[in-house]
Amino acid sequence: MTPAGGPDGPELPAAYASLPRAEFAFPGPLRDRLVGAILDGSKTATTSLLREYGDEGEPVPEPGARSVLIDSAGEPVAVIETAAVRVVPLAGVDAAHAVDEGEGHGSVAEWRAAHEEFWNSDAMRAELGDGGFEVDDATPVVLERFRVVEDLRRRLRPR
Repeated sequence: MTPAGGPDGPELPAAYASLPRAEFAFPGPLRDRLVGAILDGSKTATTSLLREYGDEGEPVPEPGARSVLIDSAGEPVAVIETAAVRVVPLAGVDAAHAVDEGEGHGSVAEWRAAHEEFWNSDAMRAELGDGGFEVDDATPVVLERFRVVEDLRRRLRPR
């Protein structure tokens, strides 16, 4: 994650200017859906590959950590705060977490199929720098619960 605001985007309130950026998926329709679900309150959890943190040299989020949610246009739209974090093997993701991701999956199997498709995609493999990357039951994942602390859309975009 990188600090939000500054020369590449709108100036954030001073309290948030140094926060890291939270970017869900890649810019485009999936990110737009995820950001919308976060803003409407239906998405309160997310899952990342533990490897993403190690490859980028970032620490795993901790409860109380805040970040600025970025939309597909690169604009800050909200401040989110981590409520809880667990690292588990992919096979350990439970139904409650899958539902709280707010993506409409009716079962853990549906949730997993969608996530495997994303994680095994060419775009994700390129991001990881590993063309042969594949997830399996033992792949460590980071389960994060969060809440919206502040909606920045009205604050940064006057009417």
